[in-house]
Amino acid sequence: MTTLATRPAPAPSRSGTRTGRRVAVTVAAALALLLTVLASFALGSRQLGVDQVWHALVAPDGGDASTIVRELRIPRTALGLAVGLALAVAGVLFQALTRNPLAEPRILGISAGASFGVVLAISVFGVSTLAGYVWFGITGALLAGLLVFAIATRAREGASPVTLALVGAALDASLASGVYALLSIDARTFEEYRFWVVGGLAGRDLSVTAQVLPFVLTGLLLAALVARGLDALALGDDVARGLGHRVGLVRLGGGLAAVLLTGAAVAAAGPVAFVGLAVPHLARALVGADHRWTLAVSALLGPALLLGADIVGRIIAPPGEIPAGIVTALIGAPLLAVLVRRAKVVTA
Repeated sequence: MTTLATRPAPAPSRSGTRTGRRVAVTVAAALALLLTVLASFALGSRQLGVDQVWHALVAPDGGDASTIVRELRIPRTALGLAVGLALAVAGVLFQALTRNPLAEPRILGISAGASFGVVLAISVFGVSTLAGYVWFGITGALLAGLLVFAIATRAREGASPVTLALVGAALDASLASGVYALLSIDARTFEEYRFWVVGGLAGRDLSVTAQVLPFVLTGLLLAALVARGLDALALGDDVARGLGHRVGLVRLGGGLAAVLLTGAAVAAAGPVAFVGLAVPHLARALVGADHRWTLAVSALLGPALLLGADIVGRIIAPPGEIPAGIVTALIGAPLLAVLVRRAKVVTA
């Protein structure tokens, strides 16, 4: 009697295993974000049960729980989602465009541009509401970003990573000096500005989120379009051109996306620290250097980190609270230190 020998099943390819791991990480990040959003609705100086949150969302009755969830926690959660996503994705773009692992939204002077716009709004135009600050902050960020790229492109090497970083650092210092000068001569401006500059989600209503959302969505679309080009830029401009990518167009699209995202986030919530610096490192440690995956995971982890920091700030010192910008700095610094210690070269 003869038997047919069975051929062993082929081992799964390395690329297939890597893709499966990336999908699993992305799903886990999405679940973590969902749990953080639910916690943001339930936790604070007054704790609410899951049933109370559910009824407030689907069948509000005008009671205390419904008022807390719908008028206080939904607006700050929505803003946390938009700002955390924007800062994290902008951080990925800045680090890719400058080839600098320490790059974050401040490196091109964009945060300083937003700050300068807010100070001008208060001191010169008498704006006294967060909804009014937003437009000035976004305009300041956009003008700062355009100025950096305009100056960098006129340099001998063009808008190279080093040139962009140097011009951005110079502009950041100049605008910061202007901000401090205005604050030093106007006490009212200082009182208004210090509430915004700490960075946080409290005191913002849904109108603020609605104002910045178009800029965030436009920035995300541009980031998605240039993701493959960013992978090529990591290999060097000459290699990227050899692979058929238009380097100038990729850098322009990525830079515009980063400016829009940073300007919107900083104008709405203030200069929140470490989200744009730490989250991209965490995402690359989890899914590798492929920018399509890094951008996707960062877009999930950024809001989770910011909302988590906001929750901690609410419950750590009741009945008061610590602004989310302070908590992200306290959380982000040790997180970044751990990531740097464990860092290794990753492949796409």
